[in-house]
Amino acid sequence: MSDDLDKLKAALVAATPEPDAARKADDLALAQKNFAELQGSRRGLRPKSDRPSGGIWTGVKKMIGTMNSRGGLVASTAIIAVGLAVLTPLGQKMLTPADLPVAGKPQTVGLRDIGADRNNAIPQKAAEEPLAEPVVPPATARLRDQALLKAAPQAELGTSMAEARHSGRVASPAPVQAQIENGLIAPVPETDTEAYSNDADNPVKVVTEHPVSTFSVDVDTASYAVVRNSLNNGQLPPRDAVRVEEMINYFPYDYAAPTNNAAFRPTVSVSPTPWNDGTQLVHIGIQGAMPDLADRPPLNLVFLIDTSGSMNQPNKLPLLIQSFSMMLGELDDDDQIAIVTYAGSAGQVLEATPAREKAKILNALTRLSAGGSTAGQQGLQQAYSVAEGMAEGGEVTRIILATDGDFNVGLSDPDALKDFIAGKRESGTYLSVLGFGRGNLDDATMQALAQNGNGTAAYIDTLNEAQKVLVDQLSGALFPIADDVKIQVEFNPAQIAEYRLIGYETRALAREDFNNDKVDAGDIGAGHQVTALYEVTPVGSDARLTEPLRYGTTAAVRDISEELGFLRMRYKAPGETTSQLIEMPITTDLRPQIDAGFAIAIAGFGQLLRGSDYLGDWDWQDAIALANTNKGADPFGYRAEAVQLMRLAQTLSN
Repeated sequence: MSDDLDKLKAALVAATPEPDAARKADDLALAQKNFAELQGSRRGLRPKSDRPSGGIWTGVKKMIGTMNSRGGLVASTAIIAVGLAVLTPLGQKMLTPADLPVAGKPQTVGLRDIGADRNNAIPQKAAEEPLAEPVVPPATARLRDQALLKAAPQAELGTSMAEARHSGRVASPAPVQAQIENGLIAPVPETDTEAYSNDADNPVKVVTEHPVSTFSVDVDTASYAVVRNSLNNGQLPPRDAVRVEEMINYFPYDYAAPTNNAAFRPTVSVSPTPWNDGTQLVHIGIQGAMPDLADRPPLNLVFLIDTSGSMNQPNKLPLLIQSFSMMLGELDDDDQIAIVTYAGSAGQVLEATPAREKAKILNALTRLSAGGSTAGQQGLQQAYSVAEGMAEGGEVTRIILATDGDFNVGLSDPDALKDFIAGKRESGTYLSVLGFGRGNLDDATMQALAQNGNGTAAYIDTLNEAQKVLVDQLSGALFPIADDVKIQVEFNPAQIAEYRLIGYETRALAREDFNNDKVDAGDIGAGHQVTALYEVTPVGSDARLTEPLRYGTTAAVRDISEELGFLRMRYKAPGETTSQLIEMPITTDLRPQIDAGFAIAIAGFGQLLRGSDYLGDWDWQDAIALANTNKGADPFGYRAEAVQLMRLAQTLSN
C-alpha cells in the first residue's frame, strides 16, 4: 500500500505543471491574508488562543466560510479535486498511477474504467474515442462543477442556480448543450412530449343492430406499468395512458390449461356487475399452451438499442443495460445475440454471438453511451438486415427494440412506421418493444411498432419490472405459439339487449375481418393468457341505456334460452397462412371464479382512472374492497401492489 501511494504521489507531481512564479506569489499573499482573517481580525492581530473559540465546530464553520470566500475558493477547489481523485466514491475502483493522464498521450475510458456507481451511472464514451481532457470520476465532477458555479458569474454560465437545482444539473463553464452532447449530464425535457395511443371508450351497442363484436387479442402490459410509475411519482396518469385491457392482462390468472395438444382453452363465466345492479359481466379467459421448452428451437435475438441523447438518463440507458444483462442468464448456450444501436446514425456493435459468450455480450452492452439524434429508420433497417442474416429454418428470430420511442430522424410518423414494419412482417422476424423513461415517452410509436411487428410492448421502469418481463415471463415474451389471434362474440338478441366491450379500443376489427386470414391481428407466446370483459344488459332490464326501435328490426331472433351469446376464436400456427377455429356457447350457467373477480376489480380500477361514465356511484373504496376480496393466490405480490396503487389513486383523486 505504501509503495502504491508513493507511486501515486510521484505521478501526481509529474502530471502537475510548474506554477507561474508571479501567480504563485500573489496566491501566497492572498492565502496569508485569509489565514490572518480566520485566526484574528482584519487588522492582523494575533489570535487570542491557539485554538478557535467555541470548540471544533466553530472552527469548522470558519474554515467553510473561508473556503467559500473568493480567495479561499482557489485553494479549496484544488484540494477537493486532488483529494477526490484519490478517495474514490463507494462502488468505484481506486485510481492508480496508471489511470492518471500523461501529458501528450490521448486518454481513453469506458463505463467500467470510471467505476460509475449504480445510482449515478452515466455511460461514458467508447474506449476507442480519445478524450481531450483528463478523466474525472462523476462524483468529483459534480463537486468541481458546484465550486465553479459559485466562482463564476451567472451570465458566463448561462444557467442560474435556481435552474440548476430545478433540472438536477450543475452548470459549468462549458455551455449546457455542450455538456449534454459530451455525455456529462442528462438532458431534461423542457416540456412533456409524451404521446399515447388510445381512443374513446367503446360505446354501448344494441344487439339487434350490432349483434357481433370483433377484436384482435392484446397481451401487452405497457399501460399498467406506466400507470404504476405515474402513481408512485405522485401523479394521476394521463387518461390516454390507461388502456384497460393492458391493465387486466398484466396479471397472471389461474385458467384451465389446454388439453389434447390444443393451442388454447377458453374459460368463460357470467356474474353480476358490481357497479350496475341491472347488468352482467361476461368474463372470457384464454389460456395458451406451454410447450416443452427443453426441446425448443434456437433463438436469434437482435437487441436494437436507442442510444440517442434522450436516453441519457438513469432510468433509460443504464436501466436498459441492466435489464438486458439480467435476461442473458435465461438463454440457452446456442442462442445468438447481436446488438445494433441507433442515434445520429445506426451501427452494429456486436455481431451474432452465442449466448454462452456472456462476457463478450456484457462488455458490448456496458460500453454503450448516449448522444445524438434518433435515427430510428436506419436502426430498424439494419436490425432487420442483421436478423435475416441470423435466421435459419426452424429457428425463432426476434428483434427487441429498447427505446423511449422518440424517433425524430427518418420514419417518425406512426403510420409510416406501421407500413414499414408491416412490409417486414412477412420475413418471419418478430418485433417486440420495450419502453424506458418518462417525459418524452412516445407510446403511440411503440404501439404502432409492436402491433404491426407481430410482437408485444412492455414498459420497464424498475429492475423488478425487468425481472417480470425478461426473466419470469421470458418464454411467453419470446416464443410464439399462435399468430393473428382474433376473438368474435355474437350476442343473442332474445337474451341480451345491449353490450359494451371494456377496453380493446385500439384493437377493434371489422366483422368481416374475422374470417379474412390476410388481416393481421395479435400474437400469443408460450403460456400467455388473454382476458376480456363485456358488460351486457339482459332483455327487460331497467338498466338498459337505449330505447327499443319503434318499428322493430328485420333481424331474425333465435330464442335459444340457454345461450347469452356465442364465442369464436381464430388463430394461425406460427408460419402458417390458414387459420384454425375454436367455438363455444356462452350460457347462463357459467359460474365465476375468484380470478374473474380480481380481473373485474382491475377493470373498474382502469375505468375510474379514465373517468368512465358507466360506473355510476361506484368509487375507489368499492374497487379496493373488490380487489381485496378476490386477491386469491399472489406469489409475487402483484395483486397486493395493485391494491396499494388503488389507494394512492384514491388519495390523489381527492
